[in-house]
Amino acid sequence: MDQERSPAPAIPATGQLRPSFSAEGALGILEGSWSGPEPLVDLAVEPATAIATGVAEMDRVLCGGLVPGSVTVIGGEPGVGKSTLLLQALGSMAESGLSVLLHSAEESAAQVRLRADRLGTLSSGLLVSTGTDLDSLLGSLESWEVLNGGPGPAVVAVDSVQTVTDASSNAPAGSIAQVRLCASCLVRMAKRTGCAVILVGHVTKDGSLAGPRTLEHLVDTVLSFEGDRHHSLRLLRSTKHRFGPAGELGMFQMGSSGLEGVEDPGKLLLADRRPGVAGSVMVPVLQGRRVMLVEVQALVAESSAPVPRRFAQGLDAGRMSLVLAVLESQTGLRLGRSDVFASVAGGVKVSEPAADLALALAVSSAATHRCVPPDLVAIGEIGLSGEIRQVDRLEGRLGEAERLGFCRAMVPASSDPAVRCLPTLRTSGLKEAIELVYS
Repeated sequence: MDQERSPAPAIPATGQLRPSFSAEGALGILEGSWSGPEPLVDLAVEPATAIATGVAEMDRVLCGGLVPGSVTVIGGEPGVGKSTLLLQALGSMAESGLSVLLHSAEESAAQVRLRADRLGTLSSGLLVSTGTDLDSLLGSLESWEVLNGGPGPAVVAVDSVQTVTDASSNAPAGSIAQVRLCASCLVRMAKRTGCAVILVGHVTKDGSLAGPRTLEHLVDTVLSFEGDRHHSLRLLRSTKHRFGPAGELGMFQMGSSGLEGVEDPGKLLLADRRPGVAGSVMVPVLQGRRVMLVEVQALVAESSAPVPRRFAQGLDAGRMSLVLAVLESQTGLRLGRSDVFASVAGGVKVSEPAADLALALAVSSAATHRCVPPDLVAIGEIGLSGEIRQVDRLEGRLGEAERLGFCRAMVPASSDPAVRCLPTLRTSGLKEAIELVYS
């Protein structure tokens, strides 16, 4: 809808690729030309085969790999490892026999070569071009087609789209006009040629993709690459995906030789846990289709400031304020003169309400200096009146907790009684839940 109301500006024909752009045949799913409206059931469809990147956690997030003719944006903070992830994926695809082009608009070819040496991703099938001018990239693709007498590369990556400029616009690099113009051109190129395009993007201070919001609407897939510089853990998450479910999560560890996939995040996140410490509660959370067991920690300390601090790391701050208000209202716990700090250990971000009960128990435990049993996990959403509401995929959550050695689970009383992976403590309210934990 947004694209129909605000069409992209016309792009002058400065090369062979520009005037021949067409969405016809995009992804190879429509057979023949489409002349007008027709019944959906009569459309002939040929499913597109995804291109595996060779990076297992990335393929998990992409639901198999890159779709030919698609455009994917990878966004993340500077230094988080976007270029490293991209080069590892491109090197792996080149090793499998695919023709791959990396256009570096931020680093020289020598810098790219040094990184490839360190990562061990050198391959004769991986070609590199440099330059900030969009025409230099389009010229590389034209030359490729002319020299090879056939289609261009299977995968084209641009690092980064914010540093590429189009000479037809006087706007500075990274501006809304330039990003929209360059992205539109690259999207049309992908649809015309059928190659998969990967764009590396910058993010703003609040973590959203920099540039115009239309950039996210123009592309097919948006991946967010997150991580704390003080931790080795990196998270790759899909926030938009036209070829599969969004919200899938891939996990990596950053090491001296690049990024390594984490197949069992539960063991990694529990490795440094100290059982029997006040203010610690475990909760199974959903990250896409993956269940992860994370530790919610809380610290309550007396404050001398007129306004006590409320700090949440890895948790939604608004959700934390709600839980604290309900906790005071329903249990009589007084936190008005105390600083409250809460975090999810390991650098994981949890936004779903299923962690409400674990957060409330962790804060109560920290405030009263009583330990929650270390073999217990807690799952449940807290309502404004203190009721504990049921959550999705309870059986899968409890199954993961059982696999990692936990023996009991506190769940909402309204949950399906047929779920029996673990012995359960069923509770309908927050006050009752706290009494059950310490009984």
